Amino acid sequence: MTIKLYNTLTKTKEDFVPLDKNAVRIYSCGPTVYSYAHIGNFRTYIFMDNLRRMLEYNGYKLKHVMNITDVGHLESDADEGEDKMEKAARKENKSPYEIAEFYTKVFFEDMNKLNIERPEIIAKATEHIDDMLEFAKKIVENGYGYETSTAIYFDVSKLDKYPVLSNRNVDDQIAGARVDVDPEKRNPYDFAIWIKAPANHIMKWESPWGLSYPGWHLECSAMGRKYLGEEFDIHTGGVDHIPTHHENEIAQSKGAFGKIPAKVWMHVEFLQVDGGKMSKSLGNVYTISQLQKKGIEPLAFKLFCYTAHYRTKLNFTFEGASSSQKALNRLRESYIKHKNGNEEISDEEINAYKAKFLDAINDDLNMPLAMSIVWEVARNEKKSRKLSDLLDDFDKVLGLDLSNSEKYIKEQENIEVPEEVLELVEERKKAREEKNWSLSDELRDKIKDKGYIVKDTKEGMTIEKM
Repeated sequence: MTIKLYNTLTKTKEDFVPLDKNAVRIYSCGPTVYSYAHIGNFRTYIFMDNLRRMLEYNGYKLKHVMNITDVGHLESDADEGEDKMEKAARKENKSPYEIAEFYTKVFFEDMNKLNIERPEIIAKATEHIDDMLEFAKKIVENGYGYETSTAIYFDVSKLDKYPVLSNRNVDDQIAGARVDVDPEKRNPYDFAIWIKAPANHIMKWESPWGLSYPGWHLECSAMGRKYLGEEFDIHTGGVDHIPTHHENEIAQSKGAFGKIPAKVWMHVEFLQVDGGKMSKSLGNVYTISQLQKKGIEPLAFKLFCYTAHYRTKLNFTFEGASSSQKALNRLRESYIKHKNGNEEISDEEINAYKAKFLDAINDDLNMPLAMSIVWEVARNEKKSRKLSDLLDDFDKVLGLDLSNSEKYIKEQENIEVPEEVLELVEERKKAREEKNWSLSDELRDKIKDKGYIVKDTKEGMTIEKM
């Protein structure tokens, strides 16, 4: 079956043919573990999970690497500012290694909540300093790197073409191209591959250039080569990686070994919140745990991500997430009905569903179309174990843990309403008895903010978890 993937490098959707016949090698940019990963980050990792699962569904074996950035990621892509790890360490009065350990643990806990498959190889930057150092030496030996008083820079003017992914005009570039960043640069858009550490810098290692530490871009180049070779099949990340991080990865690999490392480059569009950009200053940066507190399961957020193609922006609202929670509950109920059914479904009908689903996922991971087929199966008037088995088969790609549907429904039925919510419900009941409708509406909104919906029925008020 033909798989088509959109390649940022060629700007086209093309037939995917792996370098090795039966195996696929993938590199995915992982988190910088200085803070909690937010739902925008996890949209990218949900895509990564779908890509893995789709390839496995098609019979491929995977060798997949994801890095953990625990050193070298400066505040700005323009090679300026502090290392994010050291800044977080100072803020929390911990060592950078303690910061990395804590946020790495939380990251993988959230990955587990989302039922995201873990790549075969997890590579921490601090455990690959020697590999990065050798890569930097190779770049310098080949004439692509030069030393200043502050860093070892990559000379992009030596390349046949730069950039290759974004097709931007480097003279118009802002991040990474400000002349006043370092007057010792040969070109304003050269970038640091190795940074000389100030005396008070905690994370530093011996090198031919003194005590120093690697630039952020270098870790992915070095670890990709170590585990996947000089050329591999697919490189993934968010669209924010295109103009700087991934451009510089390609530059480094060409400078060291004369090759673009990945054959296919795949990028996930931004997750917006309420129609705008996520921003800490706006207070709209949400974590998986914060969604849970508002009654949105991690798997419901995963289902929400399937409402848009990975290459289009997706607008997150709590109303949309609540709809996905309800949809997930309906899907689980349909799954159970089919599992307990005994009506007959022809093999031809099953195979037709399978063919349509395969066409959808193999067409550049068209998850919205794939979900429309899932709903066709779920809503089939005939209730048959064959259909629940088919949903189990589809779930190899969806990763919604449908086989445990009964467990999730029972958990929801057994959820205890917090005392503070019950108190708000009683206050609202009193407000309605006194015909204080404005207070009633205000209390209803407060209850909703805590993840519950109160409904007025003939029998009285009912409370539901969102």
